[in-house]
Amino acid sequence: MAHILIVEARFYDHLNDMLVAGARAAIEAAGHTTEVITVPGALEVPGAIAMASESDRYDAFVALGVVIRGETYHFEIVSNESARGIMALTMDGIPIGNGILTTENEEQAIRRADPAQLDKGGGAAQAAIAMLELRQRFG
Repeated sequence: MAHILIVEARFYDHLNDMLVAGARAAIEAAGHTTEVITVPGALEVPGAIAMASESDRYDAFVALGVVIRGETYHFEIVSNESARGIMALTMDGIPIGNGILTTENEEQAIRRADPAQLDKGGGAAQAAIAMLELRQRFG
């Protein structure tokens, strides 16, 4: 049984509630345990995962959050840099499922976050579990 940390960038409460629900359900369905921590935004997710990975308390990580395009370039910075940070950690062998949504509008975000629709939170949890299993295989 693995212990998986969900790191959520809690900016849109109603969307994050759906992402976390999907992730928790997938983790529990796979027979694992989970904890949730919250960070201010998507840019802080990779840093929190890096710090938590040093503790040896967690076997894998799920990154969750929502970035909705606005009127400025900030969307691109947050989307690209959070993904780059998560990818860098993954390349270091840390099993992470990336469920940070980057959407054009709230309607797209709801469709992706809702466990009854696209369930991207559950998908990110399944990806984290798959990466953990690969790490254990290659040991």
